[in-house]
Amino acid sequence: MRLYLKAFCLVFLFSACDDSNSKKVYKPQSSGNINNLSVVIDNDLWDTSVGETIRSTVGGPLYGLPQDEPQLTLRQIPTSVFTGFVKNTRLILKIKKGLAATTKFYKDPYASPQRMVTVSGMTNQEISDQFIANQDKIVKAFKAQEIQEKQRRTRKSLFNSTAVTKQFGINIQFPSIYRIAKQAEDFFWIRRDIKTGTVNLLIYTLPFDETLTKEALAERVITVRDSIGKQHIQGPVDGSYMTTEKAYTPFFGDTKVANLTSFETKSIWQVKDAFMSGPFINYWIEDKANNRYLIAEGFVYAPSVGKRDYIFELEAIIQSITIKQ
Repeated sequence: MRLYLKAFCLVFLFSACDDSNSKKVYKPQSSGNINNLSVVIDNDLWDTSVGETIRSTVGGPLYGLPQDEPQLTLRQIPTSVFTGFVKNTRLILKIKKGLAATTKFYKDPYASPQRMVTVSGMTNQEISDQFIANQDKIVKAFKAQEIQEKQRRTRKSLFNSTAVTKQFGINIQFPSIYRIAKQAEDFFWIRRDIKTGTVNLLIYTLPFDETLTKEALAERVITVRDSIGKQHIQGPVDGSYMTTEKAYTPFFGDTKVANLTSFETKSIWQVKDAFMSGPFINYWIEDKANNRYLIAEGFVYAPSVGKRDYIFELEAIIQSITIKQ
C-alpha cells in the first residue's frame, strides 16, 4: 500500500510539473483600425509641449502625399481610462512622467498581436527629447506591426497571382479585388477601382548595374519611371502620359524588400497635359542572384480624398514579395 501511494505521488508530482510547463498565458485578440495609435497620457500633459512633440513626431505628416496626412492617427487616452478592453488596441504609446528618461519597446503586453512603446522622463523636456531622439525607431516599430496586420487581412482573400509568378519568378500577395490591367513583355500593371479613382501597382525589371552610385541611381529611377509612364500609362488626352512632378522634391532612401537591399523613392506623379496627379512609392530591389533590378511601384489616383491608407496598402503588397530560388 505504501509503495502504491509513493508511486502515485511521484506520478502526480511529475504530471504537475508537465502541466506548469505547458501552460500558456491567454491573451485576447487585439483590435483597432490600421495605423491608429492609442496614446496613453493624462490630459494636462497632452496639452503641454509633450503633446505637441508627440503630434509633430510620431503623429507628423507622411512624406510624399499631395496634402498633409498624419503617418499615424492619434487617439489620446487618459491613464485612468486605460483599463479593460481599451488595453487590447493593437498600437499603444504610453507616457510616464517622473521616471528616468528612457524609451522601451514591448511585444504583446496585453493582447496579440500588439506593439507598445513607453516613453518616460523626469520633466516635460526629457520626455520630448526622448521622442525627438527615437521617433524613427518608434514609427518603424509601429509601422512594421501594421504591415503585418494589413498582410494578414489581405491573405483572407487573395488574387491568383500565378501569371506574375511565372513571368518574374516571385511570389506576391494582393487582394482579389485587384485585376490585371495590362500585361506586356516584362511588365505588369495591376489595379483596383475605388469610388474616386484607382489604386495601382506596376512590376517590371531592368538589368543590374553595380557601377551605379546612389546619386546616379536616384536620377535613373526618375528617368526610367517617366519612360515607363510614357510607354504604358497613357492619360485621358491624346499624347498625355504619367510622369514625375518636377516641382516636388523626391524622398530617396535605403530599405529592405524580400530581404534584399532596395532603393526607395517617394514623390508625386502627374499626367502630362492633364490635371491628374497623386502620390507614388517606388522600389528598386537588388536581385543580384538574377542579375536584375526588380522594380515595384505603387501609385494612387484619388482626388479629393485621403491617400495615406491606399499608399500603405500598396506598401504592404510590395513588402509581401519573395523571390523564388
